[in-house]
Formats: sequence, C-alpha cells, structure tokens
Amino acid sequence: MKIRGQRECKACGTQWSYYETGEISCPSCGSHHSVGTDDERTLHTATSATLDLTPLRGNVDSEPIGRLADRASDRARGFTRGYGFIDAGRLRPLDDAYLAAMELKHVAAELGRRLTVDEDEEWYFSGLLRADEGDRPDNDSVPRSLRAARGLACANAVREYRADLRSYVQEHPDSAVDGALERLGTHIKRIRALDGDVPPPEAERLVAAARSIGRYLIDGDEGELTLAESRLDSLE
Repeated sequence: MKIRGQRECKACGTQWSYYETGEISCPSCGSHHSVGTDDERTLHTATSATLDLTPLRGNVDSEPIGRLADRASDRARGFTRGYGFIDAGRLRPLDDAYLAAMELKHVAAELGRRLTVDEDEEWYFSGLLRADEGDRPDNDSVPRSLRAARGLACANAVREYRADLRSYVQEHPDSAVDGALERLGTHIKRIRALDGDVPPPEAERLVAAARSIGRYLIDGDEGELTLAESRLDSLE
C-alpha cells in the first residue's frame, strides 16, 4: 500500500513515523486520529513484527514436542502474516529469518498433528527454532518426511516476495524483469500444485532465483538478472 508514513496526532500534536512503529495510533496518547505530513504517499508493505523463539528453545528438553510445535507454529504464523519487503519505498532482500520462519510454520504444523515424531524430525525442528537468528538447516539435513513442508514453505515465501517485486516494478518500471517474474510465478504454481514435494535443492533454486531478481532491482547489477534466468532454466 502507499501511505504517508510521517504522522501527526490531531489530538496532541505528537509526530512519529509509521515506518518505524507500524502503528496507526499515537504513541503518546493512543488516539487513532492523525494526518500524514509527507508531501507524497510512499509504497510500504513492511511490518514491525518481530520473532522471538528464545523461550521455546529453552523448553526443548522439558516440553512435549507436540505442544512445543503448536507454540512455534503460532509464533511463526504471527510473524509471517502480512510480512512485507518494501520499506518506505525501498525494496528489501528475501531474508533468511523470514524463510526460516515460514518453514518453521509449516514444519511445526505438520509435527503438531503427529502422534509420534521421529528423532531426525525432532532434531530438524529444533534447528528451525533458530529462525529468529536467521539460521536455516541445510538441504542435506531435511528428513524425507518433511521434504514437502520445506518445499511448500519456500514456494509460499517466494510467492509473497514476488508479489512485492511486482508492486515495486509498478512503481519503478523495468521491462527487463518481466519475463523472469512470469517464469518465477510458473514455478511457484508448479511446486505448490505438488504440495511442495520436490527435492530440497530444487526448492532452494527457486529461492535463489527470486533473490537474484531482488538484488538486480535493488542494486541494478545485470549479472544478478542473468543469474536468475540461469537458475530458472535449471528448474525447467
């Protein structure tokens, strides 16, 4: 959405930045009545949501895995819901914290439905509890039973990033990325149609292609766009 991020409270006159707080209410008096003081509206989709999994990591050895998975799923869902990649008009990269949180949401939901959880699944889940630190388990550590959850998480994360890429391009037209964005969308749909059940390296190539498109738009490095096209070719 396009907003005037610099706000002034009509009740008490306090000024604040919506870009920093993510809140429409006045930080001083709580009033919802404010006016934008910017000259123009700016594209902004980012939120101020944070993810803290420290309490869950501390309970790994003492809390039943099903209950811990439910709590983790709720926290990851709250963090990823409405997450955006355009901050006051500036495009941001597709970051590992968001990817890990998206995967945690899917994996935790899957394990929360299980009557029993294997040791390798539990170990993998515990690794995802470092999503708030931007840590993601590597491809080789993905249990076969959780491959689909990882693939679907990657596809869904890239789908959300692609939506913001398209919004950004509408504001900053660049026909050079049109084909790559179209092809990216095709592969997202294909992997989602398979419920994410693709080899982990394939899901990672989808992520890498999206990241290269983003870096091209952020930095103008044409080599990144070429790299994105090459990664999309490998998904054919």
